Amino acid sequence: MFRRPVRPVTAAAAALAAVGGLTATATAATPAATSTSAHSPAHVARHVLLLSIDGLHQSDLAWYVARHPKSALARLATGGVEYTHARTTDPSDSFPGLVGQLTGGNPGTTGLYYDDGYSSALLPAGTTHCAGAKPGAEVDFTEDLDRNKDSIDAGQGLAGLPGSILRMTGAARGLIDPSKLPVDPKTCKPVYPHSYLKVNTVFNVVRKAGLRTAWSDKHVAYEILNGPSGDGVQDLFAPEINSQAIGYPAGTDWTKDNAATEQYDGYKVKAVLNEIDGYDHGRTHRTGTPAVFGMNFQSVSTAQKLPASEGLTGGYVAKGVPGPLLAKNLAFVDQEVGAFLTELRKQHLDGNTTVILSSKHGQSPTDPKALTRIDDGPLLDGLNAAWKKAHPGAGDLVAHSVDDDAMLLWLNDRSQAATAFAKAYLLAQSGTGNDIAGKAKPFTASGLKTLYAGAAAAKYFHVKAGDSRVPDLFGIARYGVVYTGGKSKIAEHGGAHADDLDVPLVVSGAATPRGVRVSGPVETTQIAPTILRLLGLNPRSLDAVRVEHTATLPVR
Repeated sequence: MFRRPVRPVTAAAAALAAVGGLTATATAATPAATSTSAHSPAHVARHVLLLSIDGLHQSDLAWYVARHPKSALARLATGGVEYTHARTTDPSDSFPGLVGQLTGGNPGTTGLYYDDGYSSALLPAGTTHCAGAKPGAEVDFTEDLDRNKDSIDAGQGLAGLPGSILRMTGAARGLIDPSKLPVDPKTCKPVYPHSYLKVNTVFNVVRKAGLRTAWSDKHVAYEILNGPSGDGVQDLFAPEINSQAIGYPAGTDWTKDNAATEQYDGYKVKAVLNEIDGYDHGRTHRTGTPAVFGMNFQSVSTAQKLPASEGLTGGYVAKGVPGPLLAKNLAFVDQEVGAFLTELRKQHLDGNTTVILSSKHGQSPTDPKALTRIDDGPLLDGLNAAWKKAHPGAGDLVAHSVDDDAMLLWLNDRSQAATAFAKAYLLAQSGTGNDIAGKAKPFTASGLKTLYAGAAAAKYFHVKAGDSRVPDLFGIARYGVVYTGGKSKIAEHGGAHADDLDVPLVVSGAATPRGVRVSGPVETTQIAPTILRLLGLNPRSLDAVRVEHTATLPVR
């Protein structure tokens, strides 16, 4: 949920201001503060490498750096500006989290609430006769869009997988099956992710300036980063993470075994190393090092979620204390980040490249004793049954739901009476879930702490009531609640707890001072205007920056 500036200037931020350039209170709403002349850093960067580490908390980074002061992560954190109170988007999901970093906007502005959402204005996937068709459609931007979601190349048909995966196309849109996309009732044509996004991206602005762009992520649906123009990312390498992990037991995707996730992340690391060297992701064509590029790491997230992998216990052994699997994986990520820093030096790019490290989302709970796993299926089935009983002849009330460690519901009946009915029903439900050891653990109020319904949910996300994309109910779960029908998860994200939202944010390298810690609150949406400022471009070129008055980060 975005908060309007102004933010307080901490002592560290004041020190940055004394150097000159950006300050903690400089906002994109003030033309003088966003020009690219007098208020820009004295030396702009030529390249920005953005690294997002799914699930990583600021506390995880601090824990690792304290124990490994000579590590690559420590060099980044102590060699640049570390923001110790950064928060990601709410809901804390991968799609709104990364889109926020690269647009400057929160879900109400970007129109992205989750990777799997719903729109009351679009028609269901596969609709071919649009005249008279009833609107209301799932907007699924997960692996389900792939031509073949069981293959790491998303259905491109490469031989020799997985070793040949770097030959995967950088034009990810072509691997989307259009029959799986929602349909625009006005044009009767599929709505691709990039055209669903309401605002432009950093990549759009950088391309318009004649500079090169690249990105690597986990689904071809991340072509959403192309933005409304459809051409923001020139080289999008997006191997499918939820495909069958080749070389592992049948039914195992790349997230079900942490070694597999590390192997998968390694392919994206190789792609970025190739880009640092001035090639495309597959090292086929010499293109020059992109102005903005980077990748998402997934392996920390699986180390937090899996109860065990590789004979090691996953998650945390005590509140905020990484267990053996997570500690091992933090070392893996540190090694890969170190490879990037080494390659930048080797290519003599370390003096003109800024590295930004953050996370799309955190993960909850970091206290294993707090875990309460709740099967949401019976709750939603019960809600539908109660609605039908009270309204004979009615269909299901719930049109779509996404429940990880928050509850997002879209209803077929969006009236005040219907949203109030759903809220009252859910808050009245109690039952039994299970704890970290799989033992019975009771819950009340469907595991919810707060439930926003109807107009209150719209207000929470700063949109008008009746908005076609906003959830009709948004439930903030009690700390430790994870909605899952089994016992295979010990953490999740999507909610609004500190464990979901409190992520690291480090800006290090060209055009930044060394050894600065900013303790005031910042948001990951501020990464987007900061990238443009670092490159000497105007942050107000971003639609969301103008809408939300998103501040640039205090970098100098």
